[in-house]
Amino acid sequence: MQEPLANGAKREIDGDTRIYFDGYWIKYYEPPEDSFEMRRRLIEALTRRLFNHVEHGINIPGTRLKEARAAYEAETDIERKRVNGAMFAGALFNRASDIFQSLVDLQTAGVEIGPDHTLMRECGHCLMEALELGKMVRHRGGDEGIDELWGEPFKAFSMPIEFFYASRYLKIAMTMRDVDRIVAALKDTFAGSRQIIDIEDRLNELGDSAKRKCEVLRTDPTVFAVWPAYVVASERLRRLEPLLPAVPDAAAVQEALEGSRLLREGTDLISHIVRARVPMPKSAREFIDRCHQFRRTFFGTPPTVTAQE
Repeated sequence: MQEPLANGAKREIDGDTRIYFDGYWIKYYEPPEDSFEMRRRLIEALTRRLFNHVEHGINIPGTRLKEARAAYEAETDIERKRVNGAMFAGALFNRASDIFQSLVDLQTAGVEIGPDHTLMRECGHCLMEALELGKMVRHRGGDEGIDELWGEPFKAFSMPIEFFYASRYLKIAMTMRDVDRIVAALKDTFAGSRQIIDIEDRLNELGDSAKRKCEVLRTDPTVFAVWPAYVVASERLRRLEPLLPAVPDAAAVQEALEGSRLLREGTDLISHIVRARVPMPKSAREFIDRCHQFRRTFFGTPPTVTAQE
C-alpha cells in the first residue's frame, strides 16, 4: 500500500516543479535569498497587500495611533465604533510595520535584536491587538475579515524566509479548496435547472483558471496567459443568460433572477478569494448555504454538497 504524500513533497509535473500541500500540487518557486533587505521589501509588500483587500479608510499611519485609540474608546454608537475599531486596527498594524522597518535598519547596522528586545515586544503587542480588532474589519467585497493577512509581516520577520514561503503554500492549498467547494456547490445547485443550462464546462473553466491564478506570481512570465484566461472565464459566467420559456410565469422569472444573482455572487466571491490568495471560510460557507436554499426553494431537492469546511 502506497504511503500518503507528506506536505512539502516536490515533483516535476508537465515541466514545472510543484510542491504538495493538503491534496494540491502547487507551482513551486525557489525562495529568495534570506537577507535584511529582502525582509524589508517583503514586509512592505505584505503591508500594502493587507490594505489592498480591506475596506477603505482604515489605512491610518502608525504615528496617529494615540488618536485612533482615543476615538475608538470614546465612541458609543455600535456601528460607528466598529469603523473606529477598524481604523484603530489599521494604525496598530502600521505601527508594527514601522517598528519592523526600524528593526531591519538596526540589524543592517549590525545591532543584534533578540526576541526579548523592547521593540520586539512592542511589535508583538501591536500585532496581537490589531489581530483582535481585525475581526471588525471588513473585506472590500463583503463582511468577512481576512485574519490570515494580519499576521504575515510578523512571520516574515520572525522566521526564515524559506519557512515563510512554505507557510504560504499551505494557505494557497486552502484557498484552492475554497474555490473547489464553491464550484462544486454551483454545479450541484443548477444540476436540475432548465433555465441555467450548459454551465458545467464554464464552471470547470473558472475553477481551473482561478486555481492557476492562485499559484502564479505576478513576476512569472506565464501570468500573461494565466490572468487573461481567468478574466475571460469569469466574464463568460457573468454573461450567462437564463433560458426562459416564451411566456414565463412568476416562478420562472424569480428563478431566473435569483439564479443569475447567485452565479454573479459566486463568481465575485471566487475573485475575492483568488486575489487575496487566502481562504474565506465564513463567506464560502454562507454562500454555499444560499446555494442550498435556492435548490430547496426552486427544485425541492436536498443538496449533495455540504457547507462544512
